[in-house]
This record gives sequence, C-alpha cells and structure tokens, in this order.
Amino acid sequence: MATIQLAQKGAPLPYIVGAVAEFANESAAGTYAVSWHEGNSLKGKDKAANAVMAKDGQETVGEASIVEKILPSVVADNKDVAEWVQFAQTKVGVTNFKELEAALAQLDHHLVMRSYVCGYAPSAADAALWGALRASAIFQRNLKTKADILGDHLVRWYSHISSLGFVQRLVQQQQTATKQQQASTPKAADQGSFDLGLHGIEYGKVVTRFPPEPSGYLHIGHAKAALLNEHIARSNGGKLIVRFDDTNPSKEKVEFEDSIVEDLRLLGIKGDLISHTSDHFQTIYEYALKLINKGLAYVDDTDQETMRAERMDGIASRCRDQSLDQNLERFQQMKEATEFGLKCCLRAKMSVDNKNKAMRDPVIFRCNLTPHHRTGTQWKIYPTYDFCCPIVDSIEGVTHALRSMEYRDRNPQYEWFFPALDLRPVQIMDFSRMNFVYTLLSKRKLQWFVDNGLVTGWDDPRFPTVRGIRRRGMTIDALRQYVLMQGASQKNMLLEWDKIWTLNKRVIDPVAPRHTALLKKELVPATVINGPSEPYVKEMLRHKKNPELGTKHTVFSSQLFIDQEDAASFEIGEELTLMDWGNAIVKAVERTAEGVVTDVQFSLHLEGDVKSTKKKITWLGQSSEVHPVEALLVDYDYLITKKKLEEEDTVEDVLTPKTEFDDAAMVDANVARLPQGSIIQLERRGYFIIDKVASQNELGLITLIKIPDGKAASMASKHKDDGTAVAKPKPSTSKGNSWDKGNASKSAKTKTGVIANDNSLGLPKPKDVAGMYETEHVYGDVELDQHKNVTNMYESEKFY
Repeated sequence: MATIQLAQKGAPLPYIVGAVAEFANESAAGTYAVSWHEGNSLKGKDKAANAVMAKDGQETVGEASIVEKILPSVVADNKDVAEWVQFAQTKVGVTNFKELEAALAQLDHHLVMRSYVCGYAPSAADAALWGALRASAIFQRNLKTKADILGDHLVRWYSHISSLGFVQRLVQQQQTATKQQQASTPKAADQGSFDLGLHGIEYGKVVTRFPPEPSGYLHIGHAKAALLNEHIARSNGGKLIVRFDDTNPSKEKVEFEDSIVEDLRLLGIKGDLISHTSDHFQTIYEYALKLINKGLAYVDDTDQETMRAERMDGIASRCRDQSLDQNLERFQQMKEATEFGLKCCLRAKMSVDNKNKAMRDPVIFRCNLTPHHRTGTQWKIYPTYDFCCPIVDSIEGVTHALRSMEYRDRNPQYEWFFPALDLRPVQIMDFSRMNFVYTLLSKRKLQWFVDNGLVTGWDDPRFPTVRGIRRRGMTIDALRQYVLMQGASQKNMLLEWDKIWTLNKRVIDPVAPRHTALLKKELVPATVINGPSEPYVKEMLRHKKNPELGTKHTVFSSQLFIDQEDAASFEIGEELTLMDWGNAIVKAVERTAEGVVTDVQFSLHLEGDVKSTKKKITWLGQSSEVHPVEALLVDYDYLITKKKLEEEDTVEDVLTPKTEFDDAAMVDANVARLPQGSIIQLERRGYFIIDKVASQNELGLITLIKIPDGKAASMASKHKDDGTAVAKPKPSTSKGNSWDKGNASKSAKTKTGVIANDNSLGLPKPKDVAGMYETEHVYGDVELDQHKNVTNMYESEKFY
C-alpha cells in the first residue's frame, strides 16, 4: 500500500491526485491510503510539496509528479484518458480567467452527448477533471452563483461525478480533516500569549526541560508546565528534555515514574531525551566538594528546629565559619552515614540575613538511608532540588528553564550557583500555576486524601490528576487546547472549571454515540395500544449528524418502559413525542394513592408533527430477545466545599460530606457491547464515560460516569450547608499540619448498591444488592455544539 498525504491549503489544492488515487481504489481497494493534513506544504517551506506519496520506501513530492506515477495503473493504453488527464492539469488547473473560460467551453461542448469524458463508465479522466474543477476557486465561485460561463452539460456532468463513491470519500476525508483542525485550533481571542520575555533565542538551539519528581501522579498543573516547555522548544526548532528529579528516595517509586511517562505520552509529549538527576549524582557530589573547597559551603549539625529559627531571625549558624578540613571531614561522615554524619546537612554559604529568606544559607545536601529506586544503597546523601537543578540544567545543555511562580523567590538562589561553580548560566523564567476552584493541587494534600481512604486512588474521578480527569471523561485534546488558551501568563488566577469542560464537550459531541437510559427507581411500564403486534428490531444511526459512527439496534414494541418523572407529568389526551419513533397520545395513566405512576397507555399518532409537541421522552422497548441492560450512573461533587482555601482552614472546615451520587438505571442493549473508556451521550441526561463494563463491576453492572458539560448547573457545588456531619477519614499516623490531623474514621466514600430487578420487568435478575442513594437531577438538557473528530482517548491499558 502507498500513502498519499495532501495539504489542506496547498496551492493548488491537490484534488486531482486525491481523486485519481481514490478512483484507483475503486478497482483495487486499499491501493492508496489518502489523508489530508494541515498547512500549505508538507515539506516545511516548500510550497511545491502540496502532496507527498510514500511507496516501497521511496518518496514522491508534488501533485504532478505523483499523478505521473499513478497514471500507468489506471490509464493502461487508453491515450484519450491520458490526454484528458493532461488537459485537466494544464488547461483546467489554471488561474487565468480567459484560459479557464476557453477550457470550460471546450469541456462543455465535449460533454453534450456524454455522461462520462471517455467511454461509458467513469475513468481517471473524469477523476482528474473533477479534481481540477474542485480545486479551481473561479469554477467554484461561478458554480455557486450559477453563472452563464458554465454550460449546462458541464454542470450536469460535474454534479453526477460529485455523487460517485470515490469522490464522496475524498470530499468526506477533506471535510473531516478541516473540522478536526478547526475544533483543535482555539480562536485568536482565546489564544494565550507565550511571550515570557525570553532572550537568547536561536532557532534550532533552544533546549527546555520538564523535571517532574516521581513522587506522585501528574496533575493538571503539571500538564501546563509540560505543554509550555514543549511549546517553547518545538516552536523554536529546539529540544525538550524530560528529566526525573529523583533526589528524595523516601517519596519516589517506579510506579510514579512509569505513570508520568505514560501520561506525557497521552498528552502528546515526547522528550528528545529522558534523563534522571540520579544519572549525575557523582557529578553533583563533586560540585558540592568544589563549593566546600572554595569556602562557599559548610556542614551544619544544628538541629532542625534551631536552624529554622536562626534562618527566620537572620542569625548565623555556629558552624558557618568552621575550617575547610572540618567541613570536608564532616561531609565524608555524611557520605558514610555515621552516627554523627546522620545529624548533619550541607549548606551553601550565601547569606545570613538576606531579605529574600530563600538566600539564607539553604540546605543543599542531606542524609537519607532509604534505598533509592535506581541506585539502591550506593548513596546515603542526596542533593536538594535547588542544588542539583542548576547543575544538571547547565551540563545537559538547557538554554531556558521555565518553572511556575512558586519558585520565584528561589530564582536568585538558582542563579547564584552558576558563577559559584563556574557553570554555563541558564536563563530562568517563571509562569503562573493553574489553580482551580474547589481543587487541591498539592501532592501532599492529594496524598492525604489517598492515605485516608477518601478517594479510590490517584486516578479517582474527583482528583485533578491527568488520570483522574481522563477517567471523568476529559479528552487529552481538550486539555491541550485549554493550556494553549491560558498561554504563559505570570498572573496568578483562580480558574473556574466551566471553560475546560465546555471545550471538552465540543470535542466529544460530534463523536459521542447517542444511547438511552432510564432510571430504575419506580420505572413505569407503558402500553402502545396500536403498536406493533410483535416486537421488531430496527437499525438506527448512533449519531444522526455523524453517520460514520455506524448504527445501533433499537427495539420497537407495544410494551415500553418510561421514566417515572416523565410519566408523572402526563395528562390524558396530551400529545407528546416518543424520541426516534414519532408522536403518541396519552390515553390512560394509573397512579397510586401517593401519586406514583404505575402504568401508562399510549396511542401512536405518527402523522403528528414532532415539532409541535412540548415533551420529547426517552423510552426502551421490551422484547423477549433483546433486553435493556442494568447500569449504574455515577456523578460526583468537589472534594472540598470552599472555592479557595485560606491558611487557617483545616480539613474539618472544607471536607465535603458526600461527593459520590449513584442512580440505578437501565440502558439500551447496545451499551453492553461498548468497551471501557467509551464516551457516549445518554439522551436528555448528558455525556457519560464507561468506567467499568459489567464484568469489572462486582454487582455485574455497567458503570457510567457523568461528564461535566461546562454549564453552570453542572459546575456548581452540590453541597448544601444544612448541618450534615462531615464524613471523616480513618485515623492518620502522619505528622505535621492540619492536613494530617483531626478527621478520624472510615472512608468517606460510601459504597452503595442499586435496586434489585423487579420481576415485572421481565429482565434477568442480578445479584441481590442493597438500596441506593437518591439524587435529584443536576444536569439540564444538553445542547449540541460545533463538530470535531477525535480519536479514542483511552490509548493505554495501564490506565485502568
């Protein structure tokens, strides 16, 4: 198979080669894989490269050259076809109006008594001529205005060729690529600025780095840092280094490192080099010795509490002026982890009383006996991030170090090490973090939630980790778009979640199949008195505006299920619409003394106007062969009740009492065939992602998680301060601040069941389970947005 890439903005648009290639595929399917790509050239600034073909390891560039290669296989010995293909390229594919007018007149005259240009069936001549006309802006403009310049025979022929399968394939490919590009490119007004005031930018020589610590999972804030560093590197023809800052063996795990690599891959980020700070431990150790020998570092055995107090008050340590020999001997004891050495740390001799307290003799080496996940027990001392970062940046060739503004006070410290160690300096700039309402991004605080059982893990849908928001239904494409919109601002802002979820909706709406779900609680059986005598199954489009998604099986029957909420609103004689079927008139409604509807009767009125009805209801048909499927619809609230935490806030102040809401439901049988990670729209309920298929759920149910759509109702906290006691976590053995104390109990995540099957429904009976939480609807009807094709975002098996 040969691949042919076409430039969406090529000059001319490469429709001739695309049409000829697709015509060739008519007789030998799969001969050419045609695809459209962004830009006016597929080879940098070479505008002649409006098309590129790769076949048998050889590359052909330019539409004319590729057509020449393809023609022998589609023309054979037909000279007429070859001549008309040449006519398309040289006479029709021109921009001179008079020349084109003459060519169109000649072609119109030729087609007076013909359906096709050559013979009695479509040929490569028809494909090439159609392609030339499709690419001609003059022809298209006159076709649209029905100008007299275009003869009737030419217009007839062009319309007919446009309806043929090979042409429609090509046009659909181009339109799909265009929609994808438009949806993935934010409007200019939404485009953030990436101007950080960087200097010394030389195209092809820029090197940036993203240095995550493998002590947790990437969250949305890390995603911004990673994407920003990648953008600066790629936009300047440079390189990106992904470096793991593995200098604290007490917190780091191979698990975290693997997850970071995977999440970066899903974000579309691939480093030109993957390195580890631990690769340079020996070098960093030698630089520490250099500082000691230059009198710019000393070993301090002051206890931690006293050292902290002295730094705050600008008091010099009693060890600050000890001799070179003393410092070298003590540093050796640190390296050997002797009893005395374990009480020491190495401090850089920067300042005692600098107004910037980050400059007050910071610690640059400390002891740690925990085995390192890469170096084992080789080292007993480890450099701090602040010490190793400028060293490794310099020796790895980094030109521009970008990091979030929380490090701004430490920038002078970073720059101090270059002259002190005779290192090549690296330009450092900072950008604002992405902080969101009701959201914690501190790894320490997120770890607290994990340790106390308040979430299921680092991929919990309530977490702001890349894995968490992906599990909630966020696409990587929407996340990238959002970061691009934020740009490299240095202004700290508290962001709402609405815009990123609105972007996500635009991404998923065009490709999310439509399905039906009904709440299991008080489900209402309904009878269509003039319905089909026997149930039948009909193939329906999974998405009315995107036929490429295929079809689903819908059961039409005289026995239906409908939602209690819908049934409770019915009035006798009311005309409503059964979605995807037609209108019906309510003939009877049976209610209990409490007003609960137990039965409804309809009469079909299919000739009725669906636009005239106020109520459009979802329904599921009953059949002995095709059964609705048991499912659990899950929605979440924020983990905390306060938009922004203040320093005095404790866990007891902010923990949301209840953050998970479940509804037992029945969904159409098609959902049972969808794989984990599929995103769908449940009609009138919103977007959902399949978190677990039935075999993965202990109750044998399909679990679907609600995807926020960006509307105000879906973004508001569901918590109401009604005096409800806060659910408290299990006892913690951690020490430190308010995040590590108080809150002692079991997990706040209450495991809920679902209502068991009602035998009257005639459905397979699942395992016996307990009752479930009740919840009001939190989402309104979903509006359809602009279109965009995306690929399945769940690329990795490791995610689950």
